[in-house]
Amino acid sequence: MSITLAQSTGPAYTRIYAYGAARGEIAVPNDDLIGPIDSSDEWIRQRTGIITRVRAVAETDAIDLATDAAREAIERSGVAASDVDLVIVATISNPKQTPSVSAIVADRVGANPAAAYDVNAACAGYAYAIAQADALIRAGAATYALVIGTEKLSDVVDPTDRSISFLLGDGAGAALIGPSETPGIAPAVWGSDGSKADAVGMNHTLTDFRDGNAPWPTLRQEGPTVFRWAVWEMAKVAREALERAGVEAKDLAAFIPHQANMRIIDEFAKQLGLPETTVIARDIETTGNTSAASIPLASHRLMTEHPELSGGLALQIGFGAGLVFAAQVVVLP
Repeated sequence: MSITLAQSTGPAYTRIYAYGAARGEIAVPNDDLIGPIDSSDEWIRQRTGIITRVRAVAETDAIDLATDAAREAIERSGVAASDVDLVIVATISNPKQTPSVSAIVADRVGANPAAAYDVNAACAGYAYAIAQADALIRAGAATYALVIGTEKLSDVVDPTDRSISFLLGDGAGAALIGPSETPGIAPAVWGSDGSKADAVGMNHTLTDFRDGNAPWPTLRQEGPTVFRWAVWEMAKVAREALERAGVEAKDLAAFIPHQANMRIIDEFAKQLGLPETTVIARDIETTGNTSAASIPLASHRLMTEHPELSGGLALQIGFGAGLVFAAQVVVLP
């Protein structure tokens, strides 16, 4: 006698119900950082578009930021915290390698005993997690998912490093995802290129630090390598995401790229042929690059400043250390 295992299925479609955000408490202008890197406010603005970035106080960690962002997303969504049965946190700055940020946040916001796990896909982490939440809900493995990108990158900054230190900020962004009667999250285009793993990442291991063979590990990048890869390869990924969604650039109400560098964002817009009607997220100007938190933070700001975009289509794309990338079209809540 053969026994057939029961299988679960979920709703046909999902959508983002609401966003939440938390930013570091301190605004850090370029002038505060230029001494150790022998630079100028003008140089940073021209190269990156950053005027100031937000950083958290010593007592605030990535878990605190994630909790605040998650609470707002839940509150705005109208979904009870106790109904959230999946929490995915994208981060590279968990203060401890274990336990996960997600399990702690799930408990803090009232979603205990939700399934909870962390994703380490750097600046693409949030877009990776959106793809996973969408798939898991449609598979019947969850009903409501909380997706959070959270970073406290100021903990892994070397003030004397000219390659990336002046870019980085602290913050968290969250999205509450659930069932939908119409498609709200298109298929993701995602992938990796580990052959370029040395282009951006930590400069030492924790064991090197422990054994006294290296200073505290901090983020570094090969700027020109990352810039070229982002501009040329990621524009192709963005176009492919539009194709997968069955839409064209002219259909986009918004474009929400990872807030890595304003020059990259401008080049994307040009290569995609975005119409003037498409609102482009430029949160980097006053928030900085917050890695996994950057897309949801930019999304939150966009919806706050442009509520008329609600129900419109947005293309989001994340890319970073790994190298990893992910893009998808979503319906804005």
